[in-house]
Amino acid sequence: MEIATIASAPIAGQKPGTSGLRKRTRVFMEPHYLENYVQSIFDGIGGVAGKTLVVGGDGRYFNDRAAQVILRMMAANGAAKAIVGQGAILSTPAASHLIRLRGTDGGLILSASHNPGGEDADFGLKYNTPNGGPAPEAVTDRIFAATQAIGEYRIAVAQDVDLSTVGTTRLGDMEVEVVDPVSDYAALMERLFDFEAIRALFAGGFTMRFDAMHAVTGPYAREILEGRLGAAPGTVVNATPLPDFGGGHPDPNPTWAKELYDLLMGEGGPDFGAASDGDGDRNMVLGRGAYVSPSDSLAVLTAHATKAPGYRGGLKGVARSMPTSAAVDRVAEALGIGCYETPTGWKFFGNLLDAGRATLCGEESFGTGSDHVREKDGLWAVLLWLNILAATGQSVKALLEAHWRTFGRNYYSRHDYEDVESEKANALYDGLRAKLAALPGQAFAGLTVESADEFAYDDPVDGSRSERQGLRIGFQGGSRAVFRLSGTGTVGATLRVYLERVETDPAGLSREAGEALADVARAADEIAGIRAHTGREGPDVVT
Repeated sequence: MEIATIASAPIAGQKPGTSGLRKRTRVFMEPHYLENYVQSIFDGIGGVAGKTLVVGGDGRYFNDRAAQVILRMMAANGAAKAIVGQGAILSTPAASHLIRLRGTDGGLILSASHNPGGEDADFGLKYNTPNGGPAPEAVTDRIFAATQAIGEYRIAVAQDVDLSTVGTTRLGDMEVEVVDPVSDYAALMERLFDFEAIRALFAGGFTMRFDAMHAVTGPYAREILEGRLGAAPGTVVNATPLPDFGGGHPDPNPTWAKELYDLLMGEGGPDFGAASDGDGDRNMVLGRGAYVSPSDSLAVLTAHATKAPGYRGGLKGVARSMPTSAAVDRVAEALGIGCYETPTGWKFFGNLLDAGRATLCGEESFGTGSDHVREKDGLWAVLLWLNILAATGQSVKALLEAHWRTFGRNYYSRHDYEDVESEKANALYDGLRAKLAALPGQAFAGLTVESADEFAYDDPVDGSRSERQGLRIGFQGGSRAVFRLSGTGTVGATLRVYLERVETDPAGLSREAGEALADVARAADEIAGIRAHTGREGPDVVT
C-alpha cells in the first residue's frame, strides 16, 4: 500500500465545540480541510497506530466521501482496524454503543446533528472516546492544539473501500469490518425494554406516528417499531435517510416537525407521536392533544423508569443541564436519589455516568438518555415512553396531568434567535453579564429579581471546573430566565433564552405555556434588550 505524506499548514477556525467541529459542508470540502482535522484528531489522541476505531455518520451530504478519506488516513497512520456502519451509516447512539460493545479505542462520528444537510448546508465531525462519549475538553484542547501546529498529513493512495456489503476486507495492513448499523443497537433495546408488553399495546389497537425526518433513525425505527414491535406498516414516515434530509430541517421540535405536531394536536390523531433528528440523538414526544416538553419528558421518564426491565433495579441518580427546568429535581427528591445540574453538552454527563452517580440524563434541547450509552438517544426515549404507556395503560396526556398534580408543573419554553450577527450577539451577552451584580432587587415586567449570576460547574467526579456556562436570572416566586450563546451552529450565533415558571396550585396547572410565561418573557427582554440588540421582533423558533 502506497502512503502519501502531504505537506500542509494550519487552517484557521478548526476549534472543536461541544460536539466536535461543525462548519458549512463546502468548507469541509475545501482542499486539505478535512484531512488536516482528521490528522489533528489522530495526533491529539496520541496517534492511532495499532488502534481500533468505529466510523459512521448520519448520511448527510459528503458523509460517504469523508468516510473514505478517514479510512485511508487511518490505514496510513497505522490503525489496526476500522469498524464501519454499512454505507458509512451509524446513528450517534448506535456508534456510542458499538464503541462500548466492541471495546474500541473510540470512534469518529460524521454528523452535524440537528443542523440542515446538503452541499450548501452543514457538516460535522467529532471524536468519541473509548467510553463511547464525546471527547472531554482536555482532549478537544489537544486536538485544537494539533490543528495549530500541523505540517503534514498521511493518507493511503488506494481505491474506495466497498462499504455496501456487510463483511470484512482490508485496506493495506488495516482490517475493515462493515457491520449492519441497526442490529446491535436493536438487540440492546430488546434487553432494556419489555418488547412483549409493547407488542401487546400495538396489537390492542394503539396507534403511533414516528417522523424520522429523512434522517438516520429511519432504518432503526422501521426495524424496531414496525419489524419487532408490530406497529402498523407506515407508522414510520420519512424513513429513508437523504443527503439533504429531503430539504427539511432535521430538528424534532414543533417548528420543524410541524406536520407531526399538527397531526397530534388535531382531531382524530394517533395515540402517540415522536420524531428524531439528523443523527438520532434527539427526540420529540407527543400524545393526542398533548405536547411533552423535553424537561417534562425527563421528569416523567425518571418517575416511571423502573417499569422497564433495564431499570427495575432502581436509578442511581439523575442529571440535567442547567437550562433544563427543575421539574426532575422534585422527582429525584421524592425518589431519594441524587440530582446533578451540569453545563449544556452531553460530555458533562459522562463522568457522572461512568462513576455510577447517574442513570438518566437529559437536556432541554430535546435530548434524553441513560447509562446504556454515553450519548443522548432519541429512539431509546421513545421506547421508554412506549414501555411506560404499555405498563400503565394511560395516555400521554393523562400521565402528564397526573405528574403535575403530584409534583407541580414547571412551565417552560426556549426562544431561539438564530444566525444573529456575532457582534450583536456578543454585545447583548457581554452587556448582560456586566450588569448581573446590580440586578437583584430591581423589578421588570412586574417581576422582582432575586438572584443573578453566571453558572460555573465543579465536576464532583474529577474536580474540574467549567466557567462561563450561561447567565441565570432568578425572580421571586421561583421563575427564572437563562441566556446562552449556542455553539452548535455554523454561521453567526444563536441566542437561546430559556424561560421557566413553577406552578403548584392545582387550579393553575392547565394553562398554555406561552400565557403562563408571558411576564417572564417580557422581563427577559427588558433586562437583556433583546429587540434593541438584535433588531428581531421575536424568536425564530419557540419550543
